[in-house]
Amino acid sequence: MTWSPANPESVFTYGAPQLKFGFGAADEVGHDLVALGAHRVLLVTDAGVLETGWPDRVAAGIRGVGIEAVVHDSAHVEPTDASLEVAVERARADGPFDGYVAVGGGSAIDTAKAVDLLLSDGGELMDYINPPVGAGRAPTRPLAPLVAVPTTTGTGAESTTICVLDVLALKVKTGISHVRLRPSLAVVDPRLTATQPAGVTASAGMDILCHALESWTARPFTSYERKLPGERVPYCGSNPISDMWAERSMSLLSKAFRAAVRDGSDEAARGDMALAATFAGLGFGNAGVHVPHANAYPIAGRVRDFHPDGYPRDEPMVPHGMAVALTAPEAFRWTFESDPQRHLAAARLLDPGHGAHEDSPACDVLPRVLVDLMRDVGMPNGLRAVGYDEHDVDVLVDGALRQQRLLATSPREVGPDDLADIVTRSLQLWE
Repeated sequence: MTWSPANPESVFTYGAPQLKFGFGAADEVGHDLVALGAHRVLLVTDAGVLETGWPDRVAAGIRGVGIEAVVHDSAHVEPTDASLEVAVERARADGPFDGYVAVGGGSAIDTAKAVDLLLSDGGELMDYINPPVGAGRAPTRPLAPLVAVPTTTGTGAESTTICVLDVLALKVKTGISHVRLRPSLAVVDPRLTATQPAGVTASAGMDILCHALESWTARPFTSYERKLPGERVPYCGSNPISDMWAERSMSLLSKAFRAAVRDGSDEAARGDMALAATFAGLGFGNAGVHVPHANAYPIAGRVRDFHPDGYPRDEPMVPHGMAVALTAPEAFRWTFESDPQRHLAAARLLDPGHGAHEDSPACDVLPRVLVDLMRDVGMPNGLRAVGYDEHDVDVLVDGALRQQRLLATSPREVGPDDLADIVTRSLQLWE
């Protein structure tokens, strides 16, 4: 059956992990693993997070209930196909495991997802990567339980069915997407984000914001062709449940984001940012994201010599949340005509005062709210500030066009010329 005005899609799907949230939640992971039936688990983290002491503290709690825990600092900040293959081989050498724990940001959680997938289902990494980059194979076996314990507030990886990575040879960021990649349990403890540097808080916070905004403005689920039961995918378009989470996330961000960047010791702001990240993840993990995230993949994947504050200095990178944010104002200017009232409602949620932009043309209101926020939290002033110029527009557009899984959720049909205009206008965002 296909879509028609008289017979639109009438079904949306919603999935989420079990959730444990609050100060002290990370100390209960051992108890949670007992309930999941685990006996020997691999805890995946990265070297920087390992130095905070939290992975060892979580591992000690796991061992305290009689479960064997092996700790690997095998996660690479912004994972690549090469780093994931190393993590998989290291885990295979120390296995077998019947459970996994990720303690870290999205990079650690995505690394644990990939390790769990390949050790549970076999095959090679490229077998599972989304087409057209990879073969898009679906896992045929259940994965082992994965408990995700985020130490950053932004990625939403603890809630989603996605594993994001760079394919180095192609200089493209892509991912693996399947419902079995969703963690069994998300343990969100705001204490673990207290050591997050201001630059990481800013970038991760922009990721939260764009998760919420993109799911809020995504193509409605009723606009798709009617699907058969076996054709339903996790990203089903905006729907009443995802809207609820996105709206609440934006409301929390309006009060907490600037405060958390300004003062990392502000427990109230940290708690609200953690809750906003969780809510946004519960929303976009079902509705989907669209143009800013599609643009972010080549922006991050083709970086040359940019070193952001708060991140490791050993190699250049454009952090994921920053890469998403850099074209967001212009992307939402372009999507405005799809639903003007929804875009204006988002601006009011993010900037309740709203007075500074009341005289702006309606299509400029949300972009101006976003630019003000980006400037306040220290985001770069457009793509030129991270090393791109007019000569890079075509290659960035080509990279974004490879992300058809994301672009399919755009509220307007998007083509090369649309993306080129968005990218060009994003070279510099403010005077």
